[in-house]
Amino acid sequence: MSELVFDVTQEADGGFVAEALGEDIFTQGDTWEELRANVQDAVKAFYFDGEKPSHVRLHLRKDEVLAVA
Repeated sequence: MSELVFDVTQEADGGFVAEALGEDIFTQGDTWEELRANVQDAVKAFYFDGEKPSHVRLHLRKDEVLAVA
């Protein structure tokens, strides 16, 4: 596997939640920097005895609701 993609959403409190696409890897962080570190730790732990992806992509998904007057 060359790339592992995480779908990232921002919570109402400002924190982030990440879910790997195609794997059962989930993590979170209060800041973007914390999320990045937690994703790296989660990937290392998940693939501790196997081949790890060469890189990880964090795909930030952001919804915005606009009021229409």
